[in-house]
This record gives sequence, structure tokens and C-alpha cells, in this order.
Amino acid sequence: MKLRNKAAALLLLALAALLLALLSLRAGRAAPAPLSRPASTPPRRAAPAPARLPGWSALPGAGLSARRRRPPRLRPRAGRRGAVSLRKSARRPGELRSFQAVLPPELWIHLAVVACGNRLEETLVMLKSAVLFSHRKMQFHIFTEESLKPEFDKQLRQWPDSYTKKFEHRIYPITFSAGNPQEWKKLFKPCAAQRLFLPVILRDVDSLLYVDTDVLFLRPVDDIWKLLRQFNSTQLAAMAPEHEIPKIGWYSRFARHPFYGSAGVNSGVMLMNLTRIRSAQFKNSMISTGLAWEDMLYPLYQKYKNAITWGDQDLLNIIFYFNPECLYVFPCQWNYRPDHCMYGSNCREAEREGVSVLHGNRGVYHDEKQPTFKALYEAIRDFPFQDNLFQSMYYPLQLKFLETVHTLCGRIPQVFLKQIEKTMKRAYEKHVIIHVGPNQMH
Repeated sequence: MKLRNKAAALLLLALAALLLALLSLRAGRAAPAPLSRPASTPPRRAAPAPARLPGWSALPGAGLSARRRRPPRLRPRAGRRGAVSLRKSARRPGELRSFQAVLPPELWIHLAVVACGNRLEETLVMLKSAVLFSHRKMQFHIFTEESLKPEFDKQLRQWPDSYTKKFEHRIYPITFSAGNPQEWKKLFKPCAAQRLFLPVILRDVDSLLYVDTDVLFLRPVDDIWKLLRQFNSTQLAAMAPEHEIPKIGWYSRFARHPFYGSAGVNSGVMLMNLTRIRSAQFKNSMISTGLAWEDMLYPLYQKYKNAITWGDQDLLNIIFYFNPECLYVFPCQWNYRPDHCMYGSNCREAEREGVSVLHGNRGVYHDEKQPTFKALYEAIRDFPFQDNLFQSMYYPLQLKFLETVHTLCGRIPQVFLKQIEKTMKRAYEKHVIIHVGPNQMH
């Protein structure tokens, strides 16, 4: 009897629930229509379904439902100026992308070089290597003799528009603000001492990368410029060691003056925070108090001029011997010279990462002593700006390297090719693959 009563109760509850559901459904159908829109507000139109691209079903995520797929972002319609800029930025497959991002001048990369005598071609090849691979806009500061100024200006203006947009250049005379100009000019190589006065001359520049004329960039200048962020609060300049093995280094064996660290530093590639240099007081061996950079240079030269061999580089070693906390030392891959391979490979960073900045000192670009260095120089010098990097530079370079395997430097081609291969691959992917239009997708 109790079971029957329970069953009846459950049946009544079910019927009641069904009745409530029917009533609510009927009430929903009888609900009043929503208020009409004001006459001033036009009704929204349903967005048309996007056209299906060829091969759309093969794209990642094509199997997702329409609700889960995000609609494509619509780009604002360009005006006349925008259309012109878009047409100008169009380029052929394989051509490097022109500089498009508009950066304020304080964010440009500043690159300085000093070129006198027969260094015109060498300097232009260095600047070409900087422009080929870099992304950010650069300001070139070229210090040279009066006779070379017109040729520098002429050659740089002849480069294609897609490259000249990536840089501006200024040409300066050779000037020395302290001491005897003729003494400075004859110190070591012609005009090389000019680099010591860059903080004084370029007063409106905050940071600067100085390089010798015989330097080649095998990756974007942007990458070495980023090392400025690694300076601590006391560091104001960066250089690489003169040698990796102090026992066979020049300074540790022959120097007659103080030098930085156990092997000295090489000044062919020098990253500088000029603002810090101008405001610092440097310890020295002449007076007990600190001296400003400009006030220190000529007295330092007068004291050590009979002991120095490598001119301005020796003076920099003396300065940072007394002020070691001011120097940031970067690895040898950023200043790779014949010394790093001509007696056997001794730059571990280059073996691991590849050469980033090649420094062909000892004139190796122009003789047969180090054919590996010469091959890289000629490959960049002879590369036609508008050609494909892989076809017109990388492949010929590989063939040239096959002829250098009989030399110690030529036995490690991967050290020279690793970074330049990465750089070309990134350029190819960025400027060819990524920018293929949607109608070319299959």
C-alpha cells in the first residue's frame, strides 16, 4: 500500500513539472516583440561570409567550427598617401625589405668609421655589409680627408633606394681638439687616432659603435647594438680581448706600458656610451684626481708615446688598465681576426655561435695569406644589391671556401658561414615566404 502511494506521488510530481513546462513555453511565444530601433540608427547588416581561399581546408584550424574561428581583422582603407607608401614598399621576391618603421632619431643606430689614404673601397664594403643585413635605421658618421669626401657622398647616393632609406650619412673632416694635430694624424695608421676624439666631436650622440674600415658585419648591426643594454652602472665602453691565450698574446709578451686584463683589448670594434664617457672622471697615472676624457688624452700620449706600438689602441688599454670597472668585455665572435684561426682555432664563441663581426686586419682582404677572409670580403663587395642573397652571395661563397681548405682558417668554414647563413635565412623567410599573398597559398 505504501509503495502504491509513493508511485502515485511521483506520477503527480511528473505531471506537474510537465504542465509548468508547457505553460512557460506558451508564455514565451506570447511575449511582446522588442522595441523597434530609433529611426536615426540604421539596422545592422549581417556580415557576408568570407570568401574561401584556394586550399583553405589544408590550413591549420580549418576543421574548427565557425563559432570557434575568429573573423579576419579588417585593415583600415589607406588614403592617397598610404596607397603611395604601399606601392613604394612593394618589392620583388628575393629583394630585401626596405626600412619602413619610422623611428625617432634618438633610437637610430650610430656607426662611426675613420677612413684615410686608400681605404675608400674597404670602408664602402663595410658600410654595405651593415646595410645588407640590418633592420633599424642607421646614422653613418664618416671621418675622412677632404679629397675623399666627394667620392664617399657620390658612392653612397648611388645605392638603390630600398637601401638608402635605411640610413643617413654625415661626412666630417679629420680634427683633433687637443695637442698637435700632426702628431695625432701620424700615430700608428693615418687618422686612426681620430676615434679617441669621437666623444668630444659627436656631442649630440648618446651611444656609438666605432669600427675599423676592415670590418665586415655577418649579422645585423642591431645585435651588437643590443649589448649596450648589458652595461652595468659603471661601464661606458665595450671591446673584445686582443687575444684568447695570454701566453702567446702580444701585450702579455711585448708591451712596455700598462694594458687591460691579462691579454689587452682590441679597439677595432668599440661600442661606446658617449654620454657616460663625457661625464666621467678617469683615474690615471699623472695626477691623483680624476680627469675628464678630453683633458686626459694629450697628457697621456705625452707620457707614453715612446712606449706604445699600436697607437690609439695602446692608449685605450692604458686608460682601461686604470679604470677596469668602466669596460665591458664582449666575446671574440664580435671581433674575429686572423689571430683566432691562423695558429689553430681559439675562439670558442665563434665555434659555437659563428663569427658575428669579421675583422680583417693585417691587410688579409687584399693578399693571399688568409684566403678565407678575402673570400668573404669579395663576396660582399661584388654582391649586386638587387640580387637574391642565397644565389648571388651564399652559394658562390661556399664554392670559394672549397679552395681555402688547405689553410688553418679554411678548415673551419662553418665558423665563418654559420651566422651569415642564419642571417640570410631570416631575411629570406621574412621578405619572401611571410609576404606571399593569400591568393598564392595552396
